[in-house]
Amino acid sequence: MPASATKTRRVAVLADSDTRWKWGALTANRIAPENTGESDIRLDGYLLRGRATPTPRQLQEVGVRADSLREVTAVEFLRTMAHESYDVLVLALVGGGVQAVLHGLKQIWEGQPQRPVVVTGYVGVVYEKLADGLLLRHGADLVLANSRQDAERFRAVYAGVGADATAVTEVALPFLGGRPYTGEHAPYTVTFAAQPSVPDNRKDRAYLLNRLIQHARKHPEREVLLKLRSKPGEHTTHIEELPYQKLVQSLDPPANFRLVYGNMGEVLDRTDLLVTISSTAALESLHRRIPTVVLSDLGVREVLGNHHFVGSGCLASWDQLDDGLRPVPDEEWVARQGVCAQGAAAGEGSYATAFDPARERIAELLQRPGGLPALTPYYTPATAPGYLPGILARHHLGPDGSPLPGAPAHDKEPGPVRQIVRRAARGAYRHGVQRVAPVIRRMGEL
Repeated sequence: MPASATKTRRVAVLADSDTRWKWGALTANRIAPENTGESDIRLDGYLLRGRATPTPRQLQEVGVRADSLREVTAVEFLRTMAHESYDVLVLALVGGGVQAVLHGLKQIWEGQPQRPVVVTGYVGVVYEKLADGLLLRHGADLVLANSRQDAERFRAVYAGVGADATAVTEVALPFLGGRPYTGEHAPYTVTFAAQPSVPDNRKDRAYLLNRLIQHARKHPEREVLLKLRSKPGEHTTHIEELPYQKLVQSLDPPANFRLVYGNMGEVLDRTDLLVTISSTAALESLHRRIPTVVLSDLGVREVLGNHHFVGSGCLASWDQLDDGLRPVPDEEWVARQGVCAQGAAAGEGSYATAFDPARERIAELLQRPGGLPALTPYYTPATAPGYLPGILARHHLGPDGSPLPGAPAHDKEPGPVRQIVRRAARGAYRHGVQRVAPVIRRMGEL
């Protein structure tokens, strides 16, 4: 039963990676009812155990705090939801994870008069698997769209397959903000925002790294930063098989070239030119009115994700940047992406009220007479018998959303010995995914 009658709004976030935890936790704070003297928010975080479960360092870098935070399997999380009382539940997961948890929640909440409002969405730019990802998220009470453009596309997909589109709710990326750009720093700083899986081959990644280093050599008066998402051995939302840290070891970059980690917002605070292939960091940068470039060197292609920026005015090549080009973003395009227009200060205008519709919708659902109806995902054993069972089985759930025989059955916290074994097993698994598997795949290509 939701805790709506209490003075504290209880919100839970289930996330499966560092970036999704950041999105989920920040979204939870933005969509929860405004804090007043009569109410506040309690945020409980749950990290889904898997290859991308964030490390303590990654959680520290994200900088989002929760009242409680623990690691769980899908089955453990569902058992917790069966007896915990929350007002809002945010599912910050990959599409298959959302679908599995929705079916599990439907099963455990069956027959209950009240339940939390279930919210899901996307971490950033949606440039691939649009239909697949959306239909896997269908069934949540709110499916958040980070821009007007996404909201229109989401509704069109749902309408096109005969699914209910009323859950689609336009908001914005929750991590926009920060100080607006007011002029050049000393030294002038160029930041390349790297992505774990784009591009996905050694040749292209080496090309980008060499061009960045060449830019640093051509402009010794500038500071040139390579902003990295993770350290070797860590996972992010996407697998990184060829870390730039390894590629740079065989090179001899100049003194004004540096690798940096940390919170992207803090890096943007000192950035004069943000360069990327297709990172969501471009939208953060545009929101602050920092000069922003989306590289066209490797082509404008769906596989790179930079096709999303067609019409933005930000596409350019390293040759053009070396010659001094600074693209001017198209204001109409920027506005459709849910970020601040160039003529307004960051945080003003539409972004300041971007989450109002979601808050209003949640408030309506919490006050719905008789509670909320049962969750109704688009995929069912009858409509997708060759697809859905496999998705559920990956999370140890049967076709009806109940735990499969042999699934982890923990009604209490594991003891110290089991915790040690879990950590060791997870470390071995991550090592296999990031270090061993790529080597085997490359050997197979010889």
